[in-house]
Amino acid sequence: MDRRIGTVSRGLRGPIIKEGDDLRKIVVDTLMDCLEHGDFTIGSKDVLAVTESILARAQANYATTDQLATDVRNKLGGGTVGVVFPILSRNRFAICLRGIAAGCRKVVLMLSYPSDEVGNHLLDIDIMDQKGIDPYTDVLTQEEFEDAFGKSRHTFTDVDYVNYYKSIIEEEGAEAQIVFANDPRKILDYTDKVLCADIHTRARTKRMIKDAGGDVVIAMDELLTEPVDGSGYNPDFGILGSNKATEDKIKLFPICCQEFVEGVQADIKARTGKTVEVMVYGDGAFKDPVGKIWELADPVVSPGYTAGLIGQPNELKLKYLADNDFAALRGEELKAAIEEAIREKDDNLVGQMSTEGTTPRRLTDLLGSLCDLTSGSGDKGTPFIYIQGYFDNYTD
Repeated sequence: MDRRIGTVSRGLRGPIIKEGDDLRKIVVDTLMDCLEHGDFTIGSKDVLAVTESILARAQANYATTDQLATDVRNKLGGGTVGVVFPILSRNRFAICLRGIAAGCRKVVLMLSYPSDEVGNHLLDIDIMDQKGIDPYTDVLTQEEFEDAFGKSRHTFTDVDYVNYYKSIIEEEGAEAQIVFANDPRKILDYTDKVLCADIHTRARTKRMIKDAGGDVVIAMDELLTEPVDGSGYNPDFGILGSNKATEDKIKLFPICCQEFVEGVQADIKARTGKTVEVMVYGDGAFKDPVGKIWELADPVVSPGYTAGLIGQPNELKLKYLADNDFAALRGEELKAAIEEAIREKDDNLVGQMSTEGTTPRRLTDLLGSLCDLTSGSGDKGTPFIYIQGYFDNYTD
């Protein structure tokens, strides 16, 4: 019988996870419950994914804004600190800014424009062009910015992030100064103590500022890399990937992810005899066409995954084969020719025209995006994602 179903992504409903819960056991028990009730059976190369948020929660990987402030004060001196290129996010950065500001006397906040690193826009680009403002060279004060563009309002949330961030700094007792620029070295006109708050471009930003004479220059992956006054921590990513937990508490990116995924895989193997690939996922990596927001605010899509998920797809483009190599064929003859081409394909198709139009990304980034879209970010209650058929092809 011909197979009619390809890739299937299922959200598995789990309990509400709290600090100290045995998440490894909960994940495996949830899967086993689905299997015992006949919801599906384990197939070849299935993938079980767990959202990073609940792993960090189970690990109690939290820090207060006071604990973050202590680390900021210890590492940046507690005086005037430049905070360069933060993203515009109530969930992701605002809570971090509260702790940063509490550890400083003054914060000079440098915002990139027309948008932040992940695509949250501060202004209409067409108006910027009409005003003759050059984002590559022009440095604007808050007054100059608002004279040119008015109060900034986010496309979806309607938040004025400029004044929202300013108010957070002032609420923590620090002086706030907002400037707009895209050359990170311009922060040295205000201070030589700098926190690079960008995510994916942080290494370049840090290098440029240090090379231009910055005295103390660190990135967010250098804060809370070890416990401070009993806080949580992340040795690899610091406060990158963190989220707001409460008004004065930050949930950090999870730790020991590799140990966790390998443990879940081993437990499933022991109970079923089957090997399921396991990964931890955070943000997907895709761009919204309306809001222009690139989703990836975490430092990586997947901080931990089993060995079978290493690599990237090695796929032929079916429509290329149908329109080019086998353009003269139809029906069963075409189907047989394409199946043969798939069976005989090279182990490494990089650079071959027959792959044109396939997605050249890492498997974990593709799978993580699928998981993020499946689970959503609200009240679906499906923190575990079970994917089947992802590694199959037309011949299976």
